Amino acid sequence: MAIMGEWADDVDVAVAVTVEALSAVAGGGGDGEQEWAEAAHGLEWSCRKTAVHIASDFAGYATQLTGRSAEGYAPYEIVARPGTDARGLVRIVGATGGLLSAVVRTTPADVRAWHPYGDAGPDGFAAMGILEALLHTHDIVTALTGTGWRPPAGRCERIVDRVLDRLFPHAHRPAGADPWTVLLHATGRAEAGDGTARPSAWRWYADPVRSERLLLCEISPPDGADLHGGGSGGFHWAEGGPEEGTRFAGGMVVKAYEDGSYRPGWGSYAIVRAEDGRAVGGVGFHAAPDQEGAVEIGYDVVASARGRGYAAEALAALVRRALTDPAVRLVRATVDHPNAASHAVVARAGFQRVSADAENVRYELRPAE
Repeated sequence: MAIMGEWADDVDVAVAVTVEALSAVAGGGGDGEQEWAEAAHGLEWSCRKTAVHIASDFAGYATQLTGRSAEGYAPYEIVARPGTDARGLVRIVGATGGLLSAVVRTTPADVRAWHPYGDAGPDGFAAMGILEALLHTHDIVTALTGTGWRPPAGRCERIVDRVLDRLFPHAHRPAGADPWTVLLHATGRAEAGDGTARPSAWRWYADPVRSERLLLCEISPPDGADLHGGGSGGFHWAEGGPEEGTRFAGGMVVKAYEDGSYRPGWGSYAIVRAEDGRAVGGVGFHAAPDQEGAVEIGYDVVASARGRGYAAEALAALVRRALTDPAVRLVRATVDHPNAASHAVVARAGFQRVSADAENVRYELRPAE
């Protein structure tokens, strides 16, 4: 429980910093509609709507944990009463932030609840709440003052660093860059400290698949569209990446989303090297399990990162995750005859050769009896 207490303390600090910053721009009274009706910096939402969004996240994340939700958000909405002034909005933010802190502090560490970016425990929802509060405070204050806002380093640098470690293991972290600059870059709000362009698509990862050296970060439909269109998908790639196979897989994710067959967890993943956050390839499923419980898996690795065992490690990690689902009864892989390295990869991952034709060899792996 001590670890969750540390995360709750971090939520308290983030809420306090948020309330202080928003109070400073809330004015001395009135309905607060005119300035707060303007768009928050970099967003389509108004400052007012963005403040309510922070409160909605706080309350929603707390509810996910107290309700032990396994699928979807609880069907309710946080709203501000008509006529609520800016100071009232700040009160709502502070009150709901206290709810999240209290829930994180008292929720067992092994509790898991649904989030569209992956199931998470109290630490994950605490990190998400801190992230939403600090980033959107930046968006609101920057819009209202014309000056870029950042949380006070003495109070928040360690907290921001913990949020990066928990939610952005793939973030590009140039040598010497401070955590806030890294976070702004990872969320598409700024250039990186070394001049790297801001990503055109981004997301965080509440529950990446982890192995000894790698993190497997699922490619969402927006990420897939960015990759398929020639972008980075929000990842910082090893030299020469991504490969065409990964870009094609991104397009498959988009197609599945558009035709209604997309299921989170059963698409493509970027293979991210834990030591430096660089993406070195892709691995994933062609589709969700079919009626017989079968899935097919594929992968590729950037040429500059081959020969280090990343493909076999990523494949084995994702297969282990898949086989925890009782609906999965068979994992398939298809390898063309000349690809000796790929034959070795599937063999090391435990696949058995079952058939072949003139072009390909087919492999299968079933759950242990």
